[in-house]
Amino acid sequence: MRIGYPCINRGIGCTSNSTFRLASYTEERLVEKVENNLDCLLKILRYNVQNGFFFFRISSDLVPFASHPVCTYDWAGHFSGHFRKVGAFIKEHNIRISMHPDQFVIINALKDDVVEASIRELEYHCTVLDEMELDGTAKIQIHLGGVYGDKSSAIDRFIARYNALSTSLKRRLVIENDDRSYSLEDCLSVYQKIGIPILFDAFHHQCLHNGETLRQGLELSASTWQESDGIPMVDYSSQQRGQRSGSHAKTLNTASFKKFLQETRGLDFDLMLEIKDKETSALKGLKILKEKRWI
Repeated sequence: MRIGYPCINRGIGCTSNSTFRLASYTEERLVEKVENNLDCLLKILRYNVQNGFFFFRISSDLVPFASHPVCTYDWAGHFSGHFRKVGAFIKEHNIRISMHPDQFVIINALKDDVVEASIRELEYHCTVLDEMELDGTAKIQIHLGGVYGDKSSAIDRFIARYNALSTSLKRRLVIENDDRSYSLEDCLSVYQKIGIPILFDAFHHQCLHNGETLRQGLELSASTWQESDGIPMVDYSSQQRGQRSGSHAKTLNTASFKKFLQETRGLDFDLMLEIKDKETSALKGLKILKEKRWI
């Protein structure tokens, strides 16, 4: 098991998701921000290796406005050396990488402009991973999208639009069960038609399921991953007290985490801790893993 946290390190004083307002867009500002973000990404990855974290989710804001029509600059070409340098470090240290586009990425949307913008954003994410020369185990996770009053039709739209995507993008995409609309069972129905792997979100499964236990859910989702996809990825969090159902915890609940580890013992997966204090909770989680000899 590799363990990690998403996007931001709160302790090293460097961020890989620095951006700016669309109204102030210039190519000079874009180049400045991307250079900063790539440099900081490498610093975060070095910190992670030093501290035993070998799973990381790269921020979608690595290249600000990359999929927006305002951006016509060849950022991939300009920073090709930087991307390869980061990718080489990732491969040298066997770090697992994922990306997770923002909520506006909805490929089963009813509006064509939303679908077109979503696909541009997904292609941007794919380009980042391709420029780093990472293999198909580096994944882009998305939700199935909206229901729009007719789940069956919404799923059919997702499948049709997925099938029209580029081959390079499809090999990176995985779907994730969510906490309100699409359960693991729904994701499995999509997998059965197009073979897309399912990234299991343990917290979402707690919020929305069809009677499967945590272990059953993880085993079912794991069965959708092929050798070329790498071992399954799993997202973990817990409920923040006093917040609406589905609100992620601010810090790791160690009792809940130990229970999760006990229930999934013997299963092989890479674990992303979606806890708000990022590497602080990841350090706690890693300590528990080592103490209990789960890794």
